[in-house]
This record gives sequence, structure tokens and C-alpha cells, in this order.
Amino acid sequence: MTDRVASTPLTTEHPDRPEEACGVFGVYAPGEDVARLIYFGLHALQHRGQESAGIAVADGHTLTVVKNLGLVPQVFKESDLATLQGHLGIGHTRYSTTGASSRWENAQPMLSSIGPNTIALAHNGNLVNTLELRQQLKGAGFRFRSTTDSEVIASLVDHFTQLHNSIRGGIRETMRLITGAYSVVLMTEEALYAFRDPHGVRPLVLGMTQNGGWVVASETCALDIVGARYVRDVVPGEMIKIGPNGLESEQAVPEDRHALCIFEFVYFARPDSVLNDCSLYEARMRMGEAMARTAPVEADLVIGVPDTGGPAAVGFANASGIPYAEGLVKNRYVGRTFISPTQSLRQQGIRLKLNPLKHVIAGKRLVVVDDSIVRGNTTRQLVALLKDAGATEVHMRITSPPVKWPCFYGIDTDTQEQLIASDHTVEEIREHIGADSLAYLSVEDMVAATGREADEYCLACFTGEYPIDIPESVKRGKFRLEAPVA
Repeated sequence: MTDRVASTPLTTEHPDRPEEACGVFGVYAPGEDVARLIYFGLHALQHRGQESAGIAVADGHTLTVVKNLGLVPQVFKESDLATLQGHLGIGHTRYSTTGASSRWENAQPMLSSIGPNTIALAHNGNLVNTLELRQQLKGAGFRFRSTTDSEVIASLVDHFTQLHNSIRGGIRETMRLITGAYSVVLMTEEALYAFRDPHGVRPLVLGMTQNGGWVVASETCALDIVGARYVRDVVPGEMIKIGPNGLESEQAVPEDRHALCIFEFVYFARPDSVLNDCSLYEARMRMGEAMARTAPVEADLVIGVPDTGGPAAVGFANASGIPYAEGLVKNRYVGRTFISPTQSLRQQGIRLKLNPLKHVIAGKRLVVVDDSIVRGNTTRQLVALLKDAGATEVHMRITSPPVKWPCFYGIDTDTQEQLIASDHTVEEIREHIGADSLAYLSVEDMVAATGREADEYCLACFTGEYPIDIPESVKRGKFRLEAPVA
């Protein structure tokens, strides 16, 4: 086993919007440049996490890991990929929802030793019984190097593998104990494994390369970038092993009520991905069309907030007959620099990331389509930015319902007190952000845009109905004491 560090500085602040936990990618492809496939797969999944990245590769005998804090291109150099030799590997790009973002130890893949063997593990999601399991493992003599729930999963697999003398037995027993959201890729020196929680909260797909290799990834866009063909989703509760004998599958734990996170459709997944046999781009266009029907307004132009507001803005324009225009240009690199802005620059807030096209919007009544409002601060700055640029009216249209409840399954929505909709009416939020009007999409129209039924999704951040029970001790850390507004 080799564990190396690339030289990368620390990441900075959390933005004022929901953030995903991470993206995972795994490859078993003898004869192919596995490290390079993983690198480009992670590049496609960079939107799912920008705090750290890592790749582990094995050749049947030796397992080597390179990981560090930073973006994928910052962590890996050509020389790193040249030394990552092997026919199987996994990769990870991280946004922290458990464990400090500034600790190198929390970067993944996580490593754990099982006797003379080593496993590397990468996880997307969030467990809700981490503290209980961590205490039990500490009582059994386990010592932890990180503060993440991912290391708890790795330690459990380690423990049960030694009891069963089988990696698959170890994973099976681990899946029976852990509760919450998890899409995991795991490898030994010889085989690749993938497993998903019984509710399927976080996405995980299986694909095949042109040369017959296997790929597992968080989204189909990561298959596309390496030229892999989508085969199917990893089934909730399923465990897959890919090794010299090909692909082997078993239902390690029974499927439960499906609860794919609906925010994947609203914001998290890339618009060129496909989930539940549905194009994300088309789903977002349908959300915009529904918004135009349910919350019409007289205006001169429709613009979208980059990047996720674009498809919905096109849908709104098509359904309303109001012309669509590019009104905001996104600086794609300012928000991903590791050089902190000065205080005066920081006070400009959204201007660091978005610049209005004044000649397009000056003197116009605007419909501005965005995916969500979480805390409200960024939207307030956005409205002020557009009015400063000459917009005469700004009508905000949000293609999701008000976010009133915190997430426990891998989205960083903080505590309920920090969610503006949890204790403010829509009119109060409109006044706070300074918009001329504000409307949200209903739960029903949001779900309908995906072509599926509501009982196939987790809608907890909008409804407060959690598909996986949350321990009271965990709830107390995020819930307000008084009831939120209806």
C-alpha cells in the first residue's frame, strides 16, 4: 500500500445554497489507463464537491492512493497519473457534510487494512447512526484518523470481513448495520465493489467501456466523458463485485421504499445526466414550463441564474411567450480559487461570481429563474445586482418549493434556523430579497416534471417527512425548538 499527498492549498467558504456531499467513480478495466479514466470521471463530477479529491489504483498486488484538498486539476498532475498503475481503481471528489473540510485525513478514498490486505473506500451520502457505531467501534479497540462517517463504514467492513473471512460478507454485515444515505465504491488489490443504501437516496450507475471494462459512477455524465455506455442503475440495497470472474451481484439487504433525493433533479446533478430514465435538462425545462403556468407575470425578458436556472428559464420562456435572454455571465473560476479575496472584495459577494449584461437587461422587466432559495442572502444580492444594472422590475421564480427542513442524508442545509422559509412567509421572503414578486414551484409540479410519483423520492427538505428515521440526538442538532411556519 502506498499513500501519497499532492501539494494543494486549502479551500475556502461554503456558498449560500444547498451543497452535495460528493461524487464517486470506480473502474475495473484491464488493459486501459485506469488512473486517467478516473481523473476524467472525477472532472465530470467536480460539481458534486470541490473541497478535496483522491484516486486509488491497484494492479492485483499493490494499492496506491493520491489525495489532497483541492479541485481535481489542482490535486493531480501528469506525474501523479503516471505513477498510478493498475487495472482497477476508485476516485472521489468531496464536499463535507460530516467531518471538517480543512483536514487532509477527511479526504477520500479512505484506507483500511484487513490483515495483510488493504481496502480503499469512497462514499457519497451521510449516515444517521454514525455516533452510535463510532462509539461501538472505539469500544472494540478501533482508532480513527478522520472525523467522517466514511471511515466508520470502512472500519465496519474491516471488522466483519475478518469475522467472515470474506469481503462480501463484511460488506453485507455492514449494510445491515448502517442507516442513512450511502452510495459507496470500494476496492481491494484485486476487485472493485459497489453498494447502495436500500432507499437509493444518492444516485449510483453502472456502465461499460468500449473495451469491455466496467465503470461505476454517481452520474451518467461521468460515464459519457470516458466513453462508457450506461448499463443500468445500481439497485437500492444491491452489492456488486467486479473482478477476474466478471460482474457478480447480490441483493445484500432488501430494497425499501425508494427515496432518491429530489434535489438531484432540481440542482445537484448535471443537466446532461439521466436519472430514473429522465433527462435532467428536460425535467428542468418542464419545471420552468410549470412555473410559467402557475405563476405568470408580465415581463420583457426571462433570464436564468447560471448554471442550473438556464434550462428552467428556457422552459418558462417557451411556455409564457416572453423572450429568453442571457442576462448574467458566470465567472466559473473565481469561486474555485484558493486565494481568499480581500474584505472589500468579499463584501461585493455575488459580484465575484456573476456579472450582469447591462445592455441586455437595462430598462427591462425581468423574470429571473433560479433553482432554490435556502438562506436568502445570495438571492437578495442578486436582485440588487440586477436593479443596479438597470432592470426596472425583478420577478423571482423558483423551480422548487420553499426549503423548510434540514437534510440529514448528505446535503449541507445547516440548521432549521438558517433556512429562511422555515419561519418566513413567501411575502416576507419577497420583501427580504427585494424582488417585485416571488413564486415557488409546488411539490406536485416539481415531481411531475420528473415523470415519476412522489413516493419514489425523498422530499423531506420541503415536507418534513423523512423516509429514514432520524435519531432524536441527531435531530436536536438541526431542528428549531418551536414549530416552523406552515
